[in-house]
Amino acid sequence: MKRVRLGAQGLEVSALGLGCMGMSEFYGDADENNAVATIKRALDLGVSLLDTADMYGPFKNEKLVGKALAGRREEVQLATKFGIERGEDGARLGINGRPDYVRAACDASLARLGVEVIDLYYQHRVDPNVPIEETVGAMAELVAAGKVRYLGLSEAAPATIRRAHAVHPITALQTEYSLWTRDVEQEILPTVRELGIGFVAYSPLGRGFLSAQIRRPGDLDDGDFRAFNPRFQEGNIERNLELVDRIAEIAAEKKATPAQLALAWVLAQGGDVVPIPGTTRVSHLEQNLAALEIELDKQDLARIEEAFPRDATAGERYPDMSQVNL
Repeated sequence: MKRVRLGAQGLEVSALGLGCMGMSEFYGDADENNAVATIKRALDLGVSLLDTADMYGPFKNEKLVGKALAGRREEVQLATKFGIERGEDGARLGINGRPDYVRAACDASLARLGVEVIDLYYQHRVDPNVPIEETVGAMAELVAAGKVRYLGLSEAAPATIRRAHAVHPITALQTEYSLWTRDVEQEILPTVRELGIGFVAYSPLGRGFLSAQIRRPGDLDDGDFRAFNPRFQEGNIERNLELVDRIAEIAAEKKATPAQLALAWVLAQGGDVVPIPGTTRVSHLEQNLAALEIELDKQDLARIEEAFPRDATAGERYPDMSQVNL
């Protein structure tokens, strides 16, 4: 497994990580045994960056990840997040970046994960009611206390990133990035590259849509949050399928799946970009990792650009984009 430096503070991770969110919530029913087997297989194959958050489940996903990496902690760069506050019943309580909450959330995550230190600790969403300097200041205290090694932000705007980085070095920014979500290319990627911050791309397969396996809203299981996502709804899904089918044609020429080509495209955007595709199946994990073997030259990238231009996707990323806090 190829390894890359994430940020300028010394963190080194596998070139492809594993997003664990869907193992506990959001994409319909999940099987814990399959999830644990998938994580263990990922470690066997050299995947070292595991990504979770306290709000996934809520709280279940961190416990699951902790269970899966028991006895193999040294093989993993473990990333988790705080900031989207939820109750035990799953109720969404809002965005919280208050320093006292930061400290309490970290202690709770350490306990659920069963570890003594978190490698990469993200603020999941920026709290508009708390100055970023106060939140990152509390996160820096966690580094000084030995509870956290590196700091990250998720879905933060360029000005916020700069203010945060001035308080304590930010190692990684995690934001959605794929063929169908490319707005980060305008200001965010240039900002993090200027500051020496690594970029972690979540949903690099467009929440599974770029696999070309989801053809209509009815293909989604009951309880799958994508049914409420504008891009998967009638009126948009048909237009987006046209784009994906063009990618599928190019993938077939390269004897690859559409998902593999989509991942290879993200990987081709720079060595400082680390995708974290999520999956709950070992077979899909292995298929995703095969994307590391696909090389795209300038001609390939130009063809993909022509087939799937920036801003061609129909529909917003979320039903309510105000929750993203960019």
